[in-house]
Amino acid sequence: MPQPKPSAAHSRAELRQELLARRKEWLATPAAHAAALALSRSLHAVLEQLEPQCLGLYWPLEGEFNAADALLPHSELLDCPLALPFAYKSPRRMEYRRWDGQVPTVNDECGIGSSAGALVQPDVVLVPCVGFTAEGYRLGYGGGYYDRWLAEHPGVISVGLAWNLGRTHFAIEPHDQALTLVLTETEVISP
Repeated sequence: MPQPKPSAAHSRAELRQELLARRKEWLATPAAHAAALALSRSLHAVLEQLEPQCLGLYWPLEGEFNAADALLPHSELLDCPLALPFAYKSPRRMEYRRWDGQVPTVNDECGIGSSAGALVQPDVVLVPCVGFTAEGYRLGYGGGYYDRWLAEHPGVISVGLAWNLGRTHFAIEPHDQALTLVLTETEVISP
């Protein structure tokens, strides 16, 4: 599948919509199930090496890799506190709250499942990607929440979780924060 390459007239919003449409179509194929298993194995291996003291996950939106489902049945890998992000719309900011691993009963201001737990600062965070570059930059949903949080927390290890079909190119902007690693079903990218 060819990678989408934005032209000068091709905005991030257009690229995002193209990638989301491709992801939706791809998720209906048998390859998607195999890809989820492969990405799960890769994530397990990386977390065994990183040994997080506090792991920031995310509650997945439609089509995103479900890291919680991949990890929680293997609690021996998660001998650390867990956290979920909580996003505020105004002013735009994000924090992490301790999470008990259960289905969230709280939504953040963007309507995404979160936690009512105490504030924590993870040392390793898992970050969902709509798209990503070979240099480790992420295309998300356009709110800039992860970029802001990562800029405010230098030294935190950020692991982007993406489907390989999300590999793309886009112009890097001053606010963009490179991820430490990007994992797909086929590779570990360490920019």
